[in-house]
Amino acid sequence: MSDEEFGCPVEMPIEGVLDLHTFHPEDVKELVPDYLAACRERGILEVRIIHGKGTGALREMVHAVLARLPWVSSFRLANDCASCWGATVATLAPPDGSGSEVREVEHEGDRPRVPEGAERDGARRRRGSSWE
Repeated sequence: MSDEEFGCPVEMPIEGVLDLHTFHPEDVKELVPDYLAACRERGILEVRIIHGKGTGALREMVHAVLARLPWVSSFRLANDCASCWGATVATLAPPDGSGSEVREVEHEGDRPRVPEGAERDGARRRRGSSWE
């Protein structure tokens, strides 16, 4: 059942950790930018995104989302042994406008760049949710 069926938004605490285990994979493309924008507004500039180890598909999706956000300064797999493959740490640019240009990101493999014409207007609100 969805939030709309119950008629009330879901509130989430903004503490710099986003655990994706409780969300549908199709929500990740909107959820991650929305959560990061809310963290950034509150001055939380290092965010841990827990995607799990699994097949790596969700990790790749998270990394693709992070790579196209101009205000994500860098991201990397978490470096603690307990969850190094199952979590990504993103470093965000301060909301004062610095760091808004296209940049390289830190992660294994090729270094993706923001694609030409990619959406750069920040995050959209997640349907039926509130980040307050």
